[in-house]
Amino acid sequence: QVQLVESGGGLVQSGGSLRLSCVASGSFLSIGTMGWYRQAPGKQSDLVANITNPGRTNYADSVKGRITIDRDNAKNTVYLQMNSLKPEDTAVYYCNVNVRRLSGRYQNYWGQGTQVTVSS
Repeated sequence: QVQLVESGGGLVQSGGSLRLSCVASGSFLSIGTMGWYRQAPGKQSDLVANITNPGRTNYADSVKGRITIDRDNAKNTVYLQMNSLKPEDTAVYYCNVNVRRLSGRYQNYWGQGTQVTVSS
């Protein structure tokens, strides 16, 4: 089994910064792509950013230049550094990790979500 534990959410004023972390633990062979999604009230979940195992990154247009994704493979951790936050960034942020299980098969896992609220 694989567990994802997120941290770092909270309340911040517009223009402020937050850093989210997501740690994967359990029994697995390796971790592939790691990413963050967010879901605002009444809206669908959207990709914020993801990063492949070699380190190639992909960002939603709405966050480019403000948000940076990074990973520490030794710690099985993915980070989301969010700067110049806007009220429209308010959402529940979910970590998503593609894990190669002991069977050799890949499976996606989701974190429990962490609330980010940006006040104007």
